[in-house]
Amino acid sequence: MTKETKIIAGVLAGAALGAAVALILSTDKNDEIKNNISDWFSDLLDSSKDKLSHVADTVKDSISKAGL
Repeated sequence: MTKETKIIAGVLAGAALGAAVALILSTDKNDEIKNNISDWFSDLLDSSKDKLSHVADTVKDSISKAGL
C-alpha cells in the first residue's frame, strides 16, 4: 500500500469508529439525530469510495505511463 492509501484508510477507519461510538453512546431517543448521523456516514463512505477510485485510477495511469 502506498503512503496515501494508508492515510486514506486510516481516515476512513477513524470516521467509522467515531460514527459507531457516537451512535452507541447516544442517549437521545430521537430517531432523527440517529438518521442524520447514519445519512452523514453513508455520504462520507460514498465520497471516500469515489476519491479512492480516483486515486487508484491516477496510480494506474502513472504506472502505465512509466511502462511498468
